[in-house]
Amino acid sequence: MFVSIKEAAAYLEINETDLRKLIFDKKIKAFHDGEQYLVNTAQFDTHLKEMDRIRADIQAYLAEPVPESLFVRDED
Repeated sequence: MFVSIKEAAAYLEINETDLRKLIFDKKIKAFHDGEQYLVNTAQFDTHLKEMDRIRADIQAYLAEPVPESLFVRDED
């Protein structure tokens, strides 16, 4: 879905100025329709899904209990 820079900045939760800089540096694809730049938000979906997966993995790792000592041995 193509949206304006203002809407794309809200979608990505970044500043409009920063988004414009990324567009002009050609790090984000955008189309100029003669009046304004339009950004396709679908280009971010894969990245945002991957970031959500990574956050979930980190939370699961942090929820694991920590052993009392790394050098615990079974002395049976």
